[in-house]
Amino acid sequence: MRVGTRELRNTTASVIAAVQTGEHVELTVRGEPVADIVPHGRRTRWLSGATLQAALTTRDADAGLTCDLANLAGQTLDEALA
Repeated sequence: MRVGTRELRNTTASVIAAVQTGEHVELTVRGEPVADIVPHGRRTRWLSGATLQAALTTRDADAGLTCDLANLAGQTLDEALA
């Protein structure tokens, strides 16, 4: 989304709502980009190696992904896209 300063002043609430949903907004002055308004980064929770390994070994891969990979095995990218 690209927003000029006047539009930002008049529609601040809707621009903030767009950013809250994950949209990046480019702020312009007289048509020239001057700033980016982006969603605030969220910190990921740190997991120990043992905790991560335990979590990964108890979960199954997506069945659809497993099937797709089995069907693609041995093919080149060109063959897969054809």
